Amino acid sequence: MNLLERLEKIKTRFDQINSQLSDAANTNDYDKIKTLNKERINLDEIITAYEKYSSVIKNIEGNLEIINSYKESELVEMASLELDELKSQKEVLEEEIKALLLPKDPNDDKDIIMEIRAGTGGDEAALFANDLFRMYTRYAEICGWKYELIDLNETGLGGIKEVVFSITGQSVYGNLKFESGVHRVQRVPETEGSGRVHTSAASVAVMLEVEDVEVNVNMNDVKIDIFRSGGAGGQNVNKVETAVRMTHLPTGLVVQCQDERSQLKNRIKAMKVLKARLYDLELKKQNAEQSAIRKSMVGSGDRSDKIRTYNYPQNRITDHRIGLTLYNLSNIMEGHCEELIEQLKIADKTEKLQSAESDQF
Repeated sequence: MNLLERLEKIKTRFDQINSQLSDAANTNDYDKIKTLNKERINLDEIITAYEKYSSVIKNIEGNLEIINSYKESELVEMASLELDELKSQKEVLEEEIKALLLPKDPNDDKDIIMEIRAGTGGDEAALFANDLFRMYTRYAEICGWKYELIDLNETGLGGIKEVVFSITGQSVYGNLKFESGVHRVQRVPETEGSGRVHTSAASVAVMLEVEDVEVNVNMNDVKIDIFRSGGAGGQNVNKVETAVRMTHLPTGLVVQCQDERSQLKNRIKAMKVLKARLYDLELKKQNAEQSAIRKSMVGSGDRSDKIRTYNYPQNRITDHRIGLTLYNLSNIMEGHCEELIEQLKIADKTEKLQSAESDQF
């Protein structure tokens, strides 16, 4: 099946969806309407590209007919010049459409749980972890997403040893799935009197928030400890034991939540994080098997992979996976990560497109 035939088949499905959406018999079937609308949105960009592509092909055919049927040199010359331009447009559209036809990651629309931990660098690493937390939550606000704190372990200087929070909204995982890994910062610490540039790091983990049907946790394998919440400088200290720590005995995974004043709410949040971590472990096993076959340039990341450097003196940010350097660090740290994230998505799509084309030969 050639490209045009594939597009025509998609157009037929698109027309069927529109017909079903306008059918009065489906008006009260909210689940069906929701499913159809979601499918329509996913096809909309492809249909727009198909209409442009179809128009260009018709114009190419029309110009070829003029060249082959008419003898007027001026008319043939004009048609020939336009034909060259149309062929260039056709090639560009074909590349765009091939990218659009790549299988979409089914997880892209899901919500996430993000963990940020201070790494090497002491107090400066904790301050940088706090900066990253601020950057991601501001980006979430810009995107119209919601975030909710699950667990926070602060230092006495305004830094963060570890923070766990969830982000919900449209295409959250699709935009943030490449953020997992080690983030390195180069700057003069606020506590440094001599003005020397220090290097420190923080790690980020992006995990899918999963449904109960996706992860089955045997509670006999989970040890639960209840303790009093605590915070830096005596803040958020409860007089009753509401904080929850869960240890998954088979894997040794430990999660805790002390953000809520209710023990029940903390239990629910802690279990949510535990399920996300167990699911993430399984995904990493699958990715490791796939990577043995083909190494992904961008990948979904791992806490041990150094992915990015934030250089404050030069207002520079560099993503080492795709060789991208931008000189707008101050703007990005305010949550304006759109360009950076878009470049990562483009690199990933380009890599998948090249892999798909090589698999055909």
